[in-house]
Formats: sequence, C-alpha cells, structure tokens
Amino acid sequence: MKLLSVNLGRATAVPYTDNPEGVTGIDKRPVQEPVRVAAPGPKGIGGSGLAGDAVCKKQHHGGDDQAVYVMAREDLDDWEAELGRPLPNGAFGENLTTEGLDVSGALIGERWRIGSEVVLEISSGRIPCGTFQGHMGEKRWVKRFTQKGAPGAYLRVIEPGEIRAGDPVEILHRPDHDVTVALAFRAMTTGRELQPRLLAAGEALHPELRKWALEYVAKHGS
Repeated sequence: MKLLSVNLGRATAVPYTDNPEGVTGIDKRPVQEPVRVAAPGPKGIGGSGLAGDAVCKKQHHGGDDQAVYVMAREDLDDWEAELGRPLPNGAFGENLTTEGLDVSGALIGERWRIGSEVVLEISSGRIPCGTFQGHMGEKRWVKRFTQKGAPGAYLRVIEPGEIRAGDPVEILHRPDHDVTVALAFRAMTTGRELQPRLLAAGEALHPELRKWALEYVAKHGS
C-alpha cells in the first residue's frame, strides 16, 4: 500500500462552477516535492489540509472533517476502461491517489499512517456535484458516479506532518463496526433508509452525516 501521488489545485476560473466567484480548485495536478498536511480549521473557514491546495467554496468543501480527499488508483483505472480515456492521478480532484487500498471499502474512523509522520482518519465519502460534472465533461456524470458507489474518502488530520509521492501507507486502526465509506455514501444518496446504520460509527462519522442520521431516526425510527 502506497501513495502514488500528492495532487494540488490552484484557483482557476471556469464556466461550469456554481461558485459565485467563478473559480474552482478541482483541477489538481501531481507534485513531486514534500507537502505539509495539517488540520485546516472548521468548515466554512478552513480550506484544504494540504499546503498550497486551493479550496474555493468553503461552505461546502474543506474544513477539518474534509481536510483530505483520497481516491484509489484502482477505481480510476476502472473508470478509464468505462470512459475510454486516460484519467491521470488527480483527475477526480483528489488530493491523494493511492495504490493497494480499498478506499471506498474502508471503515469510517479507520486510521492510516502515510510516510513517517502523518495520521489521517476517515470521516465520509465524497458526494458528487455540478462542478465535478463540468470538470469531467461527461453527460449524466453525477448520476453515473453515484450509481458506481466508489466515491473515494474524505479524511481528517489526526497527526500533521509532511508527505510525498511514494510514501508507504499503513492501516493503524480499524473500528469495530461495519460502516464503510461506500455504505455511508449510499445512505446519503440512493439509500436513505440506511442512515440509522451510520450511527454505529459514533463520533468518527462526519458531523453533518451524523446530524442527518439522527434526524432520520427521530422522524422514521431505527
């Protein structure tokens, strides 16, 4: 298990974003130098957990519980075959592209060490948006990505430090529940009846998902 690339984006003007400022940082490109990783601060204030990476719509992106977005190279390869075109590392706007990790099958609250310093903890899956669809240039992209059910994972920073391409990835902790990134994604998209199951992940669950799950239980029961 290893880190294939660290990908950073700059604020770029595009015609397809719903950001009032008209810019997005979704077009991320691999860098070779070490990158500092640290908790960026609360959502709405903090941006990316990676130094030099742009988050342009902070009310929906970035913040401590979405500090780092990770995608498995294996999932990108699967999409390459389906779309019939190359998808370089960073193509989905991910900060980190990994090899040998089942990212969408990882558990909420699972912790990874990357390199010798950085420890990250999984909080949720990525929900696709219109900016992502515009970036990809594929018809019905949001629906297709949702149906695939391999969204990649958002992680929070537990221990800061530097990472770079080629660093090993080690799984430090797997929680004692069955709430995977893929399950959380389904519960928030096409399978809302699954939301009560998310509560088994406890405080490791992204606070917005936890709030929605609690509201579902209050309204519909468990």
